[in-house]
Amino acid sequence: MTRLARWLSAQARPNRASEPSMSPNFINTRQLTAFMSGLFSVWIAAASPLATLDHRSLTVHMLNHLLLMTVAAPLILAGMPILRNARLVHPVLCWLAGTATVIGWHLPAAFELALQSHWAHGVEAASFLLAGLLFWWPVVQAVIQPLSSVTMSPRWSMVLYLFLATLPCDILSAFLAFSNRPAYPHYRSANQLFSLSPVQDQQCAGALMWVWVTFAYLIPAVIITMQILSARDEHAPF
Repeated sequence: MTRLARWLSAQARPNRASEPSMSPNFINTRQLTAFMSGLFSVWIAAASPLATLDHRSLTVHMLNHLLLMTVAAPLILAGMPILRNARLVHPVLCWLAGTATVIGWHLPAAFELALQSHWAHGVEAASFLLAGLLFWWPVVQAVIQPLSSVTMSPRWSMVLYLFLATLPCDILSAFLAFSNRPAYPHYRSANQLFSLSPVQDQQCAGALMWVWVTFAYLIPAVIITMQILSARDEHAPF
């Protein structure tokens, strides 16, 4: 990671031989900051003291998932032009990867496996990050790339893309928030943080997911909409 940080710092320095605008993969200071912030978010979710508490609190466990998928992933993409500008897979597959990962790992059997097995817990964290990178890839492209390089139709489709992504998360978070019994047996006997009962902890986790995901998807959708409307105003006849 140290070598990668050094390379990124070198890329962020201006090069007299070539202007940044001439290189689509040039990394400026803002992109470097986004990338390093993304790596820091990964550390918080996967290796910090907070990460060790997810066995005691479903709310902390949920927070780690959200950091990996909705904070670290888009920040890493925003800071890596080489990755962001790559042609990967169709946005529908990106959407399915993100949704399947969220739903799949919150099924009781998979969730309990991740809590009981160290390697499964690592696979869970890695899959949330990778699924997040796939999910946010077309969104970050739509937000950052110039309007001239992306047609209006794909940009509008990203608004629908984000709206549809909230639906399975809303269903899952509502189930957790309004259920009157713990969904995951592990937390029934766990030494709970904050003096919460297992049901209260689960309700907090559901509420956190509901609010967090709503804003995480709403903000880029509003940005894309404003970009589209601004472009139309600029080209509108007087």
